[in-house]
Amino acid sequence: MNPTISRLKILDIVPFGSGPKHEFFALRLTPPKWESCAPGQFVMLRPLPARSEAVCPRPFSICKLTGGHLIVFFQVCGRVTAEMAALQAGDTVQVTGPLGNSLPVRADRPTLILAGGIGIAPFVEYVDKHPRPATLTVEFAHRHPLACYPFEGIAEKCAARSHMETVEQDRDAIVALMEQRIREFAPAGLVLACGPTPFLRLVGNTAAACGAEAHLCLETRMACGIGACQGCVVKALLPAADDAPPVLRSGPAAPPDDGAFVRTCACGPTFRADQVIF
Repeated sequence: MNPTISRLKILDIVPFGSGPKHEFFALRLTPPKWESCAPGQFVMLRPLPARSEAVCPRPFSICKLTGGHLIVFFQVCGRVTAEMAALQAGDTVQVTGPLGNSLPVRADRPTLILAGGIGIAPFVEYVDKHPRPATLTVEFAHRHPLACYPFEGIAEKCAARSHMETVEQDRDAIVALMEQRIREFAPAGLVLACGPTPFLRLVGNTAAACGAEAHLCLETRMACGIGACQGCVVKALLPAADDAPPVLRSGPAAPPDDGAFVRTCACGPTFRADQVIF
């Protein structure tokens, strides 16, 4: 469906984690007038009235959408997200969505979900809407305490484990675990991943080495969310299969083997791992 621009009221904003300095929040908004959306899609959001720090909206995964509310989960990492954290019930935000493509669902195949940090956000809706959550397995890697993330709701619906990185040795163990799990799900299973670029590169390289079908939900900086500014480009190959998300060329033509710069917002944010050139 075509995205719409809405002004939504804040119902509440809930901090996650404990301690005097909260960095993670669930922003619960009045529901937009969308007919539907799919897990993996995102919105562009900015507080209103617009201030200098929020001239451009920011992209956020749709964490949860019901008939009563829309939830956006975010981490404070700059001036605009700090402004969002200071919002109160009754304030207004501008939301454009739903945007982007969705995460693939294969109800007849075991599915491995790999999430890194804030990359857990789109999988809350994915697990909740999946027709057969018993086929899902989640491995979640994170650096902050587990209470900072919306993990509990996922763990209630499917097999899910968390892995906290506190020292360098933890990272090595997590990498080894992710590689092992991808190999276990290849080639019959489906692998989905969202997280920082090094995390996605690991998943993509491992999936390619063992023949696993993997899809990556990219966390790319965006300014418009609709493909106009071309500020979120990544290098990608043309689709390797008929059911792959569409990839559009941008700029001068290039040989297919060299890939082309494509807009994450218009062609993603989910791509087959064998399409993305890191």
